[in-house]
Amino acid sequence: MGAESIALECAWLEEHEEPVEIPITDTLDLHPFRPEEIKDAAREYLFEARARGFRQVRLIHGRGIGVQRERIRALLATLDFVDAYHDADGTGGGWGATVVILK
Repeated sequence: MGAESIALECAWLEEHEEPVEIPITDTLDLHPFRPEEIKDAAREYLFEARARGFRQVRLIHGRGIGVQRERIRALLATLDFVDAYHDADGTGGGWGATVVILK
């Protein structure tokens, strides 16, 4: 699949009045998003990735102290189309990224 994009409506819109284009690939780097946008951005990305046939994706949330990692995992636990998730291997970001297996 190419670098097709979806438009995400999030708090960024209020400030900039334009949607954020997110390429739908097998990886989403969440660093560009403000903390309060991450959950919505990840949810929209996961719905679209699944709709486009992806069965495994990687969410890069960073290492830090683990707050964003836990927020992402709390979200994943609520999505019925998520089969499993785990830390990425060392070459994929280790505990700074979560690999998600989609049903």
